[in-house]
Amino acid sequence: MKNILKYTFLLSFVFVLNSCGNADDDVDFDINNRELGLGEEPDDCLGFGENELLLSIQDEFTTLPGKVSILFKVSDLLGNPISGLTANQFTIYEQGRNDACFNLISPSESQARISPNTQVFNNNTVLVLDLSNSVLESSLDELKAASISFINNVMPSPATESFKMAIYWFDGEDELHLLNALSSSATELTAAVDGITADISNDPSTDLYGAVIKSTKIAEDLLKSNTNVIGAASVVLFTDGTDQASRYRESDALNAVKDANRNISFFTIGLGAEIDTEVLEGIGKTASVFAANKEELENTFNQISQRVAEQANSFYLFEYCSPKRDGSGENNLVIRLTNGSLQGAVQTKFDASGFEGGCE
Repeated sequence: MKNILKYTFLLSFVFVLNSCGNADDDVDFDINNRELGLGEEPDDCLGFGENELLLSIQDEFTTLPGKVSILFKVSDLLGNPISGLTANQFTIYEQGRNDACFNLISPSESQARISPNTQVFNNNTVLVLDLSNSVLESSLDELKAASISFINNVMPSPATESFKMAIYWFDGEDELHLLNALSSSATELTAAVDGITADISNDPSTDLYGAVIKSTKIAEDLLKSNTNVIGAASVVLFTDGTDQASRYRESDALNAVKDANRNISFFTIGLGAEIDTEVLEGIGKTASVFAANKEELENTFNQISQRVAEQANSFYLFEYCSPKRDGSGENNLVIRLTNGSLQGAVQTKFDASGFEGGCE
């Protein structure tokens, strides 16, 4: 990016969600680490100037007789996801072998559209709840209500197999306990939370760092299991205290988050005066929120649920009919996005071999 380096310092920017928070970090601003995914900077001949939005290409493919499909994620320069975009906000430019620069493709001829991405993309959320003794004794009912609200806000309706959630809990044991396996059913997930009882735990301590390390591994494995689709995951962790079990080091937990797959987002929710906000901000590198008391808990969960939903909805499958035909070989393609006063563009290639008129 022409302006990426001068925006690098913004990664430390902290925005307020409730009493605290921090910006998304799932977009890597190191220009040597492919922040545009499979794409690259648009050719200077277009004269677009500096990007204010990032279009990170996750996958691209063509379908005969002439359809070009691009799956990409949209974020601003702080890494905040951009959801709710429509096809008329995108402009397409193609450059063939005989073109000195790019030609604008007519919107009416291209039949450009944002298509459901369920065939090529799925998103999994891992909700991790602290059920140590302090929570069970003083704020269990509030946590259950907040978690159920979170589930209902995040899970799409109607349910889709491309969006699932699993729920785990931890106490002082060296184990991340499964409350409900990965599911697309909000009803099933809320029933699992509603069934939590005050005697669920046998260890009153808090293995916070172990929970971070284990939930990160679960999210990594979920992404690896996506053999035929592009995947993203979110880890959402709630706690009302600090690590007391001392089974793992703080640095190991923070490094697990730091070194995780770039398509994993991390969110933390802290409750009360016993939490270490600095540690939770390090774990929740995408966003962190803190509730001063249990009465604020549902509100903070709702704030995070909005961010999780936006994250999933910032992936777009953009498709259009190309006017290129068989024999034109490899062609350059630029997609430009305008969102209010902000703009961004990305360049890639496609092969028009076998292309004929029309699109299915």
